[in-house]
Amino acid sequence: MKTPGVYIQELDAFGNAVVPVPTAIPAFVGYTGQTSYNGKDLVNKAVRITSLAEFNAIFGITPPQIQFNVNQTPVATAAAKPAAPADPKKKPADATKPANAETSNNNAAPADFFIGTNGYTLGTSTVNYRLYSAVRFFYENGGGTCYIVSTGAYDYTSTGLTSTTPFSDALTVLEKEVEPTMIAIPDAVELKDTTETELSKKYALCYTLQGEMINHCGLLATRVALIDIPGGYSEPLVGTTSVEGFRNAVEPTLPKFNSYAAAYYPWLHTTVNQLTDISYKNIAPASYTVVKAMLNAEFPNVIDPKTKSSIPNPLAKYITALFAAKPAADGITQDKADSVLKNLSGSYKLLLKHFLEKLNLMPPSAAMAGIYTTVDNNEGVWVAPANVGVQGVVAPAVKIDLKAQEDLNMPLDGKSVCAIRSFPGKGVLVWGARTLDGNSNDWRYINVRRTLIYIEQSVKEAASAYVFAPNDANTWVSVKSMISNFLLGLWNQGGLVGTKPADAFSVTIGLGSTMTGDDILNGKMIVAVKVAVSHPAEFIEITFQQEMQKG
Repeated sequence: MKTPGVYIQELDAFGNAVVPVPTAIPAFVGYTGQTSYNGKDLVNKAVRITSLAEFNAIFGITPPQIQFNVNQTPVATAAAKPAAPADPKKKPADATKPANAETSNNNAAPADFFIGTNGYTLGTSTVNYRLYSAVRFFYENGGGTCYIVSTGAYDYTSTGLTSTTPFSDALTVLEKEVEPTMIAIPDAVELKDTTETELSKKYALCYTLQGEMINHCGLLATRVALIDIPGGYSEPLVGTTSVEGFRNAVEPTLPKFNSYAAAYYPWLHTTVNQLTDISYKNIAPASYTVVKAMLNAEFPNVIDPKTKSSIPNPLAKYITALFAAKPAADGITQDKADSVLKNLSGSYKLLLKHFLEKLNLMPPSAAMAGIYTTVDNNEGVWVAPANVGVQGVVAPAVKIDLKAQEDLNMPLDGKSVCAIRSFPGKGVLVWGARTLDGNSNDWRYINVRRTLIYIEQSVKEAASAYVFAPNDANTWVSVKSMISNFLLGLWNQGGLVGTKPADAFSVTIGLGSTMTGDDILNGKMIVAVKVAVSHPAEFIEITFQQEMQKG
């Protein structure tokens, strides 16, 4: 000081505080309706959104127009009696088997639905781009802030996804993003070769991508991967199941990376898409002839009892217009014909209903991202995201009982798969909370892994303020106090287990305890933190025993 006077100095009374990092910020990767917004390219850009409306505004509100092939499967044998003419006033039958099962052709392909004695099978003729529906599913289950990485626009000329490169590039983009804590790729299950029947070959690309997802999360150690089981909606009577195929094929670079992933099974029948989302646009052009014959058969020509003349099908002009490239002379457009047939044709409504069922059969990863968000916000990241209802779901695609879940939950190879089950009176519940590292006592449960990520990243961000600070006792006291206060708050919230703070955590730092003189000379400040994380009560055993009468 060179000038006489009074000088004021303010001294810090409190050290830095640990600010908790967000725990439920998923990143979704997949194809989108729009790949540009406000003149800027969106492909391979991580875009942060906070609502479904924001997603619709940026990436498009129009769902992908997935087209279905409709093939007729004859179910009646030559010995069967000819079917009676259809009653125009009677709604078409919808059953899981033909009306006369004894006369059905056992060699016929299994049908998805029946109208009279005719069975029909459905198959997608274009790629089923799943990101749009997945984001809706995410928000139905309590989703909030998330990141979207577009891998490109819809390609209706493609019959399937054939490369993992766009998804791998998106994962590279996400390596630079700090905020995401979960990764989900709903389109991964569409990486398949439909000409193959063996799972290891059919879903080889999908398994490769899922391995990349696990490696991505394991290397960063800041997020977890939510994995869908390819083909997890129907199981063969004999042969390898979808879960076995997944376990045999997906293997990360290091086994410990498995703790950074959780797989969920089976797929779910949902209500995400509505009948208003389905129209004639979902019928593949190759199936126009079959569908037209189906609709015409519902309203056959009848004979006028007075004039003995034939009365034509009243909907014939609408059926014709439905598949016409240009509006008819009377001005009936395809949209108008679609609206009329939805109201008057039972066969048409039935067909669209089964289209909707196919579209609403969805893998569960997006819903789980929403459930993680809900549990984190309402209870805490340390609470297992299990025994929680899945919203917007009718039923699981595969029914799982206690016996079936034994291998899912505790397999010999340790790759646990979390089950989603239906319980009478309770609905559809998440009934598993394990990572893929199910044999590890440290990282068996997903909430334990995510809690440690939360603690590590929160402390790491706060400790960065002390980089290049003097490596002496004053700094050590400040760092220890900062971490201890954070862990004390976490213990008070129930995130750590112990009757008193000393039982729940400990923070050690200092020369002779965590550091040597050489460590200090080499610029190392070493802090040892121990925490007792809450483990879920996965198995509750209640013992009953009879007593002798005492009175």
